[in-house]
Formats: sequence, C-alpha cells, structure tokens
Amino acid sequence: MKGGISEDEKKSRARRARERLRQGVPHRKPDGARCADERERIGFGLLTESDEERELPPLACDPESAPCGPPWHYDLSEEEQQALQEKRETRQQQRDRLKRKALEKTPKKLKNASDLQVRFRTGAVYTAVTVLCVLAGDVPMVLMLMAVAGICAGEFFYMLRSDAELPDEMLGIIAAVLYPLSVYLAGLIGAMLVSLALLLALLVWYVFWLRARIPDVGVSFFGAAYTGLLLCGLIVIRVSLPDPWGGIMVLLLFLSVWANDAFAYLVGSKIGRHKLAPRTSPKKSWEGFLAGLIGSVLFWCAMSFVPGVTMTILQAVAFGMISGCMGVLGDLAESRIKRNSGFKDSGTIMPGHGGLLDRSDSLFLTSITAAILLVVGGCIPYVVF
Repeated sequence: MKGGISEDEKKSRARRARERLRQGVPHRKPDGARCADERERIGFGLLTESDEERELPPLACDPESAPCGPPWHYDLSEEEQQALQEKRETRQQQRDRLKRKALEKTPKKLKNASDLQVRFRTGAVYTAVTVLCVLAGDVPMVLMLMAVAGICAGEFFYMLRSDAELPDEMLGIIAAVLYPLSVYLAGLIGAMLVSLALLLALLVWYVFWLRARIPDVGVSFFGAAYTGLLLCGLIVIRVSLPDPWGGIMVLLLFLSVWANDAFAYLVGSKIGRHKLAPRTSPKKSWEGFLAGLIGSVLFWCAMSFVPGVTMTILQAVAFGMISGCMGVLGDLAESRIKRNSGFKDSGTIMPGHGGLLDRSDSLFLTSITAAILLVVGGCIPYVVF
C-alpha cells in the first residue's frame, strides 16, 4: 500500500491510463480544471498530495493518435489550422502562377528542346569560355584550369566514394587546384613541391585516422594527379611561346582533342562495325578510332605553322597519332571508372554532356603527352629546370 491505494488499484488505473492514451489525450487541459491525468499520477505514486497544486506538463499523445503536422500546431484551433492551410495554398498558387508566366514567356523552341539541341548549346558555351580564357592571357587560362581541375577532382572522388572507397576529398581537391598554379609560378619544381606536400598530408591522415587504408591513400593521390597534374602540360605549352602564339598553340591542341572526339563519333555512329572495347565502352569502334586519329593529325599539322614552333610535317603526323591514342585511352579509362562505380555520367554540371570530367577525360593524357613530345622533340623552347 502506498498513499492509501492498493497495488491492484494502481494496476487498474495504469491500464485505464494506457487505454486513454491509445484513444488520444488532449494536449492542453482547461484552465482551473483538475485533470484526471494528474489524479492518476498521484495514484501511481509519482506525485504526493502536497504536489497537487504544482503545475504539471501535459502528457504526450500517442503517435498514432497525434494530430497531423508539426508539434506546435497541436494547440491551434480548427479555425486557425484552416487559416494556416489556406495561407499555404495561397503561397503555392502564387509560385505556380509565376512558373506559368515564366513558361509562357519562354520561346517554344527552348521549351521543347531535344537532347541534341541541349547538347549543342552546352557545348557552345563550354567552347566559348575555353577559347576566351585561352586567348585572354596566361592568368585567365591558369584560373580556368584550376577551376576545371577542382570540379573534375570533386566528380572523381564522388564516384570513387560511391564505389566503397574512402579517399580524402579535401586534400585531393586542394592539390588538384594547386597543381596548375604551382607549375605556372615555379615550373616543374612547383609540381614536385605540391606532390610532396600532398603525399606527406596523406601519410599523416593515414596514420591518425584509423579507418583509412593504403588503397584510400593511393586513390586520393591518383585523383589529384589525374585531374590536376596532367593538365599542367597546357601551361608548359602556353608559357613556352610569346603571346599570342602560346594561346593559339594551346587552342589548336584543344581543337585536336575535340576533332578526335567528333570524328570518332560521326564515323563510328555511321559505319562503325568493329567494337574497340565492348566491355568498357560499347559504342566505340575501330572505324571511329581511326577517323579520330585523322582529325587529331590535321590540327597537329596546323601547329607546325605556328611561329616559334620548329616541327616538321612528319613529326606533326607522328605526334598527332600518339596524342590521339592518348586521348582515346583517357576516354576509356574514365569510362571504366564510371562503369565500376555504377555511374552513367560523372556529374550534371553540363546538361546533355554529363559532368565536366566527361568532357575533359580525353584532355588529361593528351595535354601532358603533347607537352612531353614538344619539349623532348625540341619543337618549343622550354627550360625544364
């Protein structure tokens, strides 16, 4: 016995209280009224008779019987809830009306654009920005490459993390962005310093973060080098020649990459019969591959006429074929990464094309290969150290 109430009475009152909770208990009790919940709490021994005058918090409602909406709407009357719902509907109607007006003012050809039109418009914007930055000078081109490296590194690490890898995205993206800037400011010494700093930072991360594994360190380093270091070949070519010929040389290299992709797509989609890599990229064919090499060689031959470049036509043909092969290899490598990670596109930043990594995959290996061929072949005056 406790408080003059038997154990059976306590159990009976507890059973009745649970039943009332299942049926729904009002959240707020009338002012000045002594609620049955308080009396039952006293009966349970949770309160004493001396606590009867103390203000108690209301019992929570059962989730199944609680009113719909946020908890702060429980105390609203039906009129207030109805007014709140009407206010929400009014706001939604205003948003819908604005959307309809914007849609009515949009030209019909833009509202019903096909995938090819969207792809063409996105490609036109990408091409225009690239041409302007390349021809505007060294600094705009370096800033563009830093942005490209950072975005591509982010897309790369996102795909690898979805593939159960645990790379350090922050260190990888920072290093990828710093690679073009370091090569522009300090040449190859700058790239070596960034690589050393990245390696030391990843080792510290590996030692003190117990979940990190050696493959995670390798993926982090590879992602930064793949998306940032390889693009530095464009800076080597750009600074080796005076303006505007350095920018024109880089622009011709971009055009050779685009021609490689365009020729391969056009010829492969029309007459492509023999698959190049059916398990990695089923749409690529040997016919398209050969056509892409021709497109690459054409613009490499044009490079031989740039003032300050000492390159014969035979060298241009050979270098064009090598860089064309590197572009295809980079494309296949990125396709393999996407296939292993379960992605169709690396991102959505470029409507109709996917991610920026999808548009730059051929450029990575091509740029570094072109720089090595031109420097080693003595075609451009660049001091390595």
